[in-house]
Amino acid sequence: MKNKEDILLELARAVVDMEEDTCRRSARESLGAGIEAAEAINGGLVKGMMVVGDKYEREEYFIPEVLLCSDAMLAGLAVLQPHLPVDRGGTAAKVVLGVVRGDTHDIGKSLVKIMLEAAGFEVYDLGRDVPPADFVTKALEVGASVIGLSTLMSTTMDGMRTVIEDLEARGIRDRFLVMVGGGPVSPAFAREIGADLYAPDANSAVRNLTALLEVWSCA
Repeated sequence: MKNKEDILLELARAVVDMEEDTCRRSARESLGAGIEAAEAINGGLVKGMMVVGDKYEREEYFIPEVLLCSDAMLAGLAVLQPHLPVDRGGTAAKVVLGVVRGDTHDIGKSLVKIMLEAAGFEVYDLGRDVPPADFVTKALEVGASVIGLSTLMSTTMDGMRTVIEDLEARGIRDRFLVMVGGGPVSPAFAREIGADLYAPDANSAVRNLTALLEVWSCA
């Protein structure tokens, strides 16, 4: 019988090897072995995507391979997501989330969405390649308190700055917490553009946003 480490390693390898069926099977196997869904996601699927990211940076993988790897990861997520514990306590904060204009990579954003929803947040996913004004328009429309911006490309990072500048120009910057994240984004860049929160991964996004909202709501 496989132990937990073997199952998690299989999940990660299935993502790297672009094997959707193996990812689904290993995800089901993880649940049958009593591994919590969150651990299977972070210890298997996410680790696999980190390897994919490294391969992409070294030009061992290119966009077609990355997309196939993301399809495998999403196949595993489809099995695991229904088993994530959902926090129903309190009033759900509303989050508008998306990948900034010019970038079509939404793997990280999709993970953040899943983990936020599992934590009880109400998420409005705008998808990828989103014009800056659309973030603000949607946040106002649904009464969101958080705008989450993601990118995996350094060439599109300034789109995050544009969203914050739009909020400032409208005189509504203090109505929203702005969270940024993605491969090329750093804490220094977040500070530079005036973002409220930098999230290096999905778990940090949930944990740090929850803590910041508690402070912000009391201010």
